Amino acid sequence: MKKFIFDVDGTLTPSRKKIEHEFWAPFLIFCRNHDVYLVTGSDRKKTLEQLGLDICYTCKRVYNCSGSDAYERDVNVYRDDWELPKKVERFLEDELAYSCFPIRNGLHIERRPGGVNFSILGRGKDAFEGREEYVKWDKERLERQDIADRLRNAFPDLSVALGGQTGLDLGPLGSDKSQILRDFNEDDELHFFGDRMEEGGNDYSLAVAVQKRCGFAYNIENYTKTWKLLSKYD
Repeated sequence: MKKFIFDVDGTLTPSRKKIEHEFWAPFLIFCRNHDVYLVTGSDRKKTLEQLGLDICYTCKRVYNCSGSDAYERDVNVYRDDWELPKKVERFLEDELAYSCFPIRNGLHIERRPGGVNFSILGRGKDAFEGREEYVKWDKERLERQDIADRLRNAFPDLSVALGGQTGLDLGPLGSDKSQILRDFNEDDELHFFGDRMEEGGNDYSLAVAVQKRCGFAYNIENYTKTWKLLSKYD
């Protein structure tokens, strides 16, 4: 059976923003006509904010927090209550203190079911304050990749992936997006759409796992590409 799996941020929506109006209705119709699943590093509240109830309730299942918190409509199918180890928390606090990036905006260690999101910039009331500056900073200095590499070396039992444009997704080893495949049959024809399929990105593990099953992984450079790809499945 053909099944479609979508990342959210950067794949269906602009980063951290709501789905654009002209894509909302066509995608809702697509969800009604196909078996659609969502998998995102964000929590349920943010996913509902970006896509709305109609889309989230029409999908077969919504995997929040990289698959550690799953919903079918308003039913919580399962949730992983992993706690961040104190030694990892201290490591992140040191990274925050050592970083020379000058803008700080709200919460830096965001606890989610099954993991945490760490951001030097932080997540404040204004989700976009300092975002452009940090994206440019990170592209020039590769700060997130450097932190991720040192985390993996210091804590081999930790899963670390670049999440979105400003954060890192952390959880126990095996808690990346590929964990959702436990809910799919071996003979399912899988089509996965994501924007962070480079090694170290939070779509990488699922893309590799899907392709090992002879499925299809579509690397989305810009969310508007998703709209064009879906037109061939009408």
